[in-house]
Amino acid sequence: MSAAASRDAPMDELRALMAAHTPPLHALLVPSEDAHQSEYVSERDKRRQFISGFNGSAGLALITMKEALLWTDGRYFLQATQQLSDRWKLMRMGEDPPVEVWIADNLSEEAVIGINPWCISVNTSQRYGHSFSKKNQTLFELSSDLVDEIWKDRPLAKALPVTVHPVEFAGRSVTEKLKELRENLLHEKARGIIIAALDEVAWLYNIRGDDVHYSPVVHSYAIVTLHSAFFYVDKRKVSAEVQNYMTENGIDIREYNMVQSDVSLLASGQLKGSAVNGSSHGENNMNENSKVWIDSNSCCLALYSKLGEDQVLMLQSPIALPKAVKSPVELDGLRKAHIRDGAAVVQYLAWLDNQMQENYGASGYFREAKGSQKKEHLEVKLTEVSVSDKLEGFRATKEHFKGLSFITISSVGPNAAIIHYSPEASSCAELDADKIYLCDSGAQYLDGTTDITRTVHFGKPSEHEKSCYTAVLKGHIALDAAVFPNGTTGHALDILARTPLWKSGLDYRHGTGHGIGSYLNVHEGPHLISFRPSAQNVPLQASMTVTDEPGYYEDGSFGIRLENVLIVKDANTKYNFGDKGYLAFEHITWAPYQTKLIDTTLLTPDEIEWVNTYHADCRKILQPYLDEEEKEWLRKATEPITVSS
Repeated sequence: MSAAASRDAPMDELRALMAAHTPPLHALLVPSEDAHQSEYVSERDKRRQFISGFNGSAGLALITMKEALLWTDGRYFLQATQQLSDRWKLMRMGEDPPVEVWIADNLSEEAVIGINPWCISVNTSQRYGHSFSKKNQTLFELSSDLVDEIWKDRPLAKALPVTVHPVEFAGRSVTEKLKELRENLLHEKARGIIIAALDEVAWLYNIRGDDVHYSPVVHSYAIVTLHSAFFYVDKRKVSAEVQNYMTENGIDIREYNMVQSDVSLLASGQLKGSAVNGSSHGENNMNENSKVWIDSNSCCLALYSKLGEDQVLMLQSPIALPKAVKSPVELDGLRKAHIRDGAAVVQYLAWLDNQMQENYGASGYFREAKGSQKKEHLEVKLTEVSVSDKLEGFRATKEHFKGLSFITISSVGPNAAIIHYSPEASSCAELDADKIYLCDSGAQYLDGTTDITRTVHFGKPSEHEKSCYTAVLKGHIALDAAVFPNGTTGHALDILARTPLWKSGLDYRHGTGHGIGSYLNVHEGPHLISFRPSAQNVPLQASMTVTDEPGYYEDGSFGIRLENVLIVKDANTKYNFGDKGYLAFEHITWAPYQTKLIDTTLLTPDEIEWVNTYHADCRKILQPYLDEEEKEWLRKATEPITVSS
């Protein structure tokens, strides 16, 4: 049996289960998300990957009795075409009809579409329901996940320990956070809130875990009322120390699978816990109009179904903004983490430059020469994976290092055009002195999360590659240097990073920036810098973090991306029109841009000054962390640029 046929066998088993189901299912939706609507999920929650073979972080599979379709966004179009078998049809988000429109248009009247109600948000389920109603189609809540039934070697749940995240890194105590949350509940006349997003639970209770690769979160829920607080978790993960910590903060620990029944009790005002004033009672002393607060983007249908429609308050989580607007302690930690991280990236680039010259005869990071003389008998071959492992090794020597913040996108030549490329040791490419190398990487440190991208060439880049790199750099600088009034969203700023590319008729299919956590998720909302409509929802505020990462990708040839993390700060403007107050950015990522990839004739004097100032700062900030050889490499990498004659 071929690999593709072997991979598609589960689909036939799934269709048999769909046909035998009561009622029979005309289609089955298999989302990427887990029971917390997470972007990145644990191995045992990768149901869509198991059934489709596509391993990107975003996507939705739809299986009917005759067809199999997969929707994904622009970051993954190329990857999906490579990974899906010919039994699958790729649906391009933003170009093809959304899944709910496709179902309404293509499935029969009264069709039944199955879904695991834990793995779909309230918002998405309501959008589907509205679309399905046109033909009396039904979104059916399954009592068990059909994919789990056929996934014979599905990984087991692990009992990895919960840890307390100290206030010296968190910046604010649980007591303070709960007080602010309860003030929000009172203001909205809510009796309680269900918190489902893993990073929100971790942030609120100042805890971390290891349940999802690269994200230091715990599979857990929280329910907070005016008088009590609950933490739903596999109790095998809770040490005596964490138990005492929770008790001291007035938080009841309950088994993870009790959350659904406790939501029912919350709905009826009968949820009892250890009250903050020491007495134990139900939450039934509120008037009957009091609501239960849920965030419809993170609360799943399974929990929402336990609430009466008239008692639900559906608003953005009141934790999202306080988590995104970093405390002074968190900002200080992020700055320090990025300095140590930048030192690791410089050590890596200096090492890689040396290796490429010694083993591959490359002209190197600084010189331009076409062609290379690779050693005939390499002792150790440099591959996308082996070099990224070396980068992890440099990071691992740094203070407070806890692991990577995502799988390193270490990509050579055509692989760099796959926006979220994930190299595998068995099939990844070897380094090539005559091709662009893109490295997008990050780490988790106790005092902050990092995310940086640099694109380099160890041979002679083409004029086209240089002009594309320079256009990306110009957009990167334009966003970094922006000054804008309070109330501005990332949707309004996105164009700044694209304009230099647009002038040449070029563009990129991903957003320009995302928030970043404080030893939490590498992708954090609710704000973002993007062309997507959701970027209009939340204005940028001082003390938020956001990435600045424009790019350009030519399928089958190369990819370019440059990424720094920025902190939003108050701008010191000469005037203050409308008394709005103005904002600007502070970059906290430190690693050089490869000057041989820059066509300086395309840069303005202000842009040249920006690069030179950035490089001078880079040299000054990172030198104390480097040995003499690395310092000399950095000195050379940060020499001032001038306009080429």
